[in-house]
Amino acid sequence: MRWWDIDPVLGLEKDLFPEDAWSRGMFWSELAHARGPEATRRYVVAEEDGRLHGYAGLAASGDLGDVQTIAVRREQWGTGLGARLLTELLRAATAFECAEVLLECRVDNIRAQKLYERFGFEAIGFRRGYYQPGNVDALVMRLNDPSTSVNGVQGTESNG
Repeated sequence: MRWWDIDPVLGLEKDLFPEDAWSRGMFWSELAHARGPEATRRYVVAEEDGRLHGYAGLAASGDLGDVQTIAVRREQWGTGLGARLLTELLRAATAFECAEVLLECRVDNIRAQKLYERFGFEAIGFRRGYYQPGNVDALVMRLNDPSTSVNGVQGTESNG
C-alpha cells in the first residue's frame, strides 16, 4: 500500500466498517512506519484493472506481530482473496521474525474467524466493547510460529 491507495482504501473501509472505519490519518500513520530499514508495518492492497478489491496490514513489535486489518470487497468474498492477503501478512510476520501473531476479530464475524482458524489461529480471549461506537466485543486470536502458515492453510482444508 502506498499513499495514493489511501482514497480507494478509505472508500472500501467506510463501506465494510461504517461504524468504526479508520480515518485517513490512521492510514497515513501506519504507512509512515512501513518503509525503510526501521519499518515495523506491512500494508498490502489487492487490485485488478485499477480497482481495489482488498487490503491488509500488519504491525510488528519485537517478536510479536499484530494483524491490524484485513478487508475484502463483498463481491470478492469466497474467492480466496482474504486467504491470499492473510498469507502475505504472515510472510511479513516471518520476515519481521515474529514468533507469534495476534489479531482481534468481531465476535459476530464468523466468516473471518473461520478463515483465521484455517490458518491455525486459536481463540485466546475477548476484549469487551472493543469495537466502538457499536460496543461489539472482539475475539482475540493467536497464531504461534507464523512461518508454518506462510504457504497457506495449515494441514488439510475441510469443506466449507
